[in-house]
Amino acid sequence: MNIVVCIKQVPNTTEVRINPETNTLIREGVESVINPFDAYAIEEGVRLKEKFGGKVTVVTMGPPQAVDALREAISLGCDEAVLVTDKRFAGSDTWATSYTISQTIKKIKDYDIVICGKQASDGDTAQVGPGISTFLDVPQVTYVKKIEEIKDGKAKVERMTEEGFEIIEVPLPVLLTVVKEINEPRLPSLKGKMKAKKAEITKWDADTIDCNVDQIGLNGSPTRVVKIFTPPPRKSGQILKGEPHEIAEKLANLLKGEVI
Repeated sequence: MNIVVCIKQVPNTTEVRINPETNTLIREGVESVINPFDAYAIEEGVRLKEKFGGKVTVVTMGPPQAVDALREAISLGCDEAVLVTDKRFAGSDTWATSYTISQTIKKIKDYDIVICGKQASDGDTAQVGPGISTFLDVPQVTYVKKIEEIKDGKAKVERMTEEGFEIIEVPLPVLLTVVKEINEPRLPSLKGKMKAKKAEITKWDADTIDCNVDQIGLNGSPTRVVKIFTPPPRKSGQILKGEPHEIAEKLANLLKGEVI
C-alpha cells in the first residue's frame, strides 16, 4: 500500500508576521513547526504502512526552509519526501494550494490513500484536503477518527459529526482528513533521526509538476485578503440583580435598547 501524507509548515503562533503589501503571511526566516493536526496524519500513514506494507511519501508546498518539516516527518517513519517550492507559489490561497499539491500527487502517480490533517492552524479553513480530492477526482472522507478496515480495494472509516459519528465505506484511492482522536503521535527514534539527517529530499518546481501558471500563486488565487485588523475589545458586561421577575424585566429592556 502506498500512502501520501500532505503536511504544512506553519509559523509559530508567537512569530506570525504579515506582508503589508500582499496581506499574506511572511514565512521566510520565521520559526516554523509542522502543523499540529498533520502530526496525526503522519502517524496514521506510518501505522498503515506498518500494518499493510508499502511506503509513505510525505509532501509539502513551501519555501526552502520547509525541508526541515519533511526531515522531521521522515524521522517519524515516513520513507520519502517531496518539497514543491517555487517563488511563483507565493501567496497561494486554498484553491491554488490544492491545485499545486494535487499536481504533485499526480506526478507521484502510485498511491492508494492520501491523508491530511483536518485543517491548518494558521488558516483554519479545512479546505485544502477536500480541494486536493476534487482536483485528483477521487472520493474524500473528512474528520476521520478511525480507519476500521481496508480490504478488497475499499476502506471503511469512522468520521466525526456534530451529532455523533458515521461509518463510511469508500473505494480506493481515497483522500482522508483526520482528527486528533485518531491516534497518539509517536516521538522520533534515534534511528529515525539519523535516517532523516541523511535523507535525500526531492524538490520540484512549478514546471516539474506541470502546473498551469494561471492557477498558482497570488495571481491564480480567486480569494484575496484585502484588509487585516484587530477587532475592537468587547464591552464589559453587567450583572443583573434582584428577584427573577425584576431581572427578566431589566434584561428585556436592555435587549429592546440594543434592537432600537
